[in-house]
Amino acid sequence: MIFKEDPESPNSRLIEGEFKKRSDIHIYRKLWHITGVLLIFLLYHIMSIKASKIAIIVVTILFVFIDFIRKKNAQINSFFVFIFKPIIRKNEINGMAGTTYLFMGVMTVILFYHPFVTSLSLLFLAFADPFASFIGIKYGKDKIFGDKTMQGFIAAMLICFLLTVGYLFYYDFSMERILLISLISGVLGAVTELVPVGKIDDNFTIPVLSGLGLTAIFYVFGIL
Repeated sequence: MIFKEDPESPNSRLIEGEFKKRSDIHIYRKLWHITGVLLIFLLYHIMSIKASKIAIIVVTILFVFIDFIRKKNAQINSFFVFIFKPIIRKNEINGMAGTTYLFMGVMTVILFYHPFVTSLSLLFLAFADPFASFIGIKYGKDKIFGDKTMQGFIAAMLICFLLTVGYLFYYDFSMERILLISLISGVLGAVTELVPVGKIDDNFTIPVLSGLGLTAIFYVFGIL
């Protein structure tokens, strides 16, 4: 048996088996995250803007509905946890799944941000948090904010810097502008990964806050 009764949980279930915590490296979850967001990125570029907006609204509503239903029904939740055991965390068993937050964040940037900003925000979401988490857990020694480490922060800054360099280079910007904008964007991406916003999942805050910051940066440099 995977589950046992627990009157304190919303659906009277508690996991007995081993499930990952935030402090675990959790490679399968990171691969799931990167692959899933890159697929969204590719579909966003293949589909029209209008079709992308409709699709992300439908998918987000579907994930929110599933999360709502499974928290109300122990059998459905048991099945959900069994299927997604390789990628689920303990806190998601009776709470909202990180993937739902992810789709809510993606929906926000697709609906409200400029497509040029949306694309880079999705790349930040795909790579910044997984790489920062991996480096922070495996090599992090110097805590700077909660469980976040300087090593993880530097990893996030470097990956966001390189993503911005490649992104702007693809669109033929001058190297001087690329380096300056990428440096600022790298710091921005790392900060959005570092600083929590209340108890909101970073799958939501990273794309939304980085998109907001990138919008400001691109306006200042006359890109938008």
